[in-house]
Amino acid sequence: MRSFSLMLSAILLAAPGFAHAQQPVELTVMSFNIWGGGGNAGKPVDETVAAIKAVNPDIIGIQETRLEPDPCTAEACVPVGESKAKAIAEMLGYFYYDQSQQNVALWANAILSRYPIGKPTPHDLGVEIDVKGRKVYAFNLHLTDFPYQPYQVLNIEYGKAPFLKTAAEAEAAAKAARGPALDLFFQDLKLADGADAAFVFGDFNEPSHLDWTEAAVKAGHQPLAVSYPSAQRFETAGGFTDLFRAAFPDPVAKPAFTWTPTSEPTAKDDHHDRIDYTLGRAKTLKVVKAGIVGEKAPEADVVVTPWPSDHRATMAVVQF
Repeated sequence: MRSFSLMLSAILLAAPGFAHAQQPVELTVMSFNIWGGGGNAGKPVDETVAAIKAVNPDIIGIQETRLEPDPCTAEACVPVGESKAKAIAEMLGYFYYDQSQQNVALWANAILSRYPIGKPTPHDLGVEIDVKGRKVYAFNLHLTDFPYQPYQVLNIEYGKAPFLKTAAEAEAAAKAARGPALDLFFQDLKLADGADAAFVFGDFNEPSHLDWTEAAVKAGHQPLAVSYPSAQRFETAGGFTDLFRAAFPDPVAKPAFTWTPTSEPTAKDDHHDRIDYTLGRAKTLKVVKAGIVGEKAPEADVVVTPWPSDHRATMAVVQF
């Protein structure tokens, strides 16, 4: 009987997928709005690469691979110049995919990976990636920044957007602004059914319902509690976990601001917020750690200087 058990064990271990089922895969993921690869601040692409190397991600979604034009207004801002994705990927030794389709969920996006990248989804919002024999989907979005609800509720002028007074008004405005982009995403997400894991990266240009809470209002971090719909829809309809808030569930004990390192928190014409995300989904998803990447502590958990972008980045280490 013992020899039979040993033989059976050997057969199972040799079976396709058995080793994967027994040994979880660990991935480091990152989302980074690179502001034209530093070009909009007149910085070389080397600084963007250095920021990525500090995290050493396996998969990264980057936004604003091309330059913002001058002028770039709330109502009109079309990317110009060549994408920096290829140059960044070559310097890192990564595979890359430029998301070149034009639709409401994209604005100069690209996905980079140390693992081979397969076919894209129909609306160009994601790609299939082979991670050590596991099927992984990486989605990367850049949603519209107009109208921008934090400015609307704080009476900060941005384009011709009206000011708002209530949480319900902010929620409705956010849904109207970004709902069409999420509709495209959920169409593409169908391809990830049955995948071992799926990740969403992006500059959503919308805060999270997990950050604009009553407790955050009492702490003076937010002006009012708002159940922002976009991050909530990923969670409820898509089954995704906000990897940063999974690691740091208390927005008062651990506030996080990816927008923006270019102004002071006390600035009256701006409002600091977490609008950049790394989200994950898997049957057995474990968040090992997560953090913000930026120019200095305490705003950043991973500090990189000089810093090339007007956004801080987000990162997480996960197992599945």
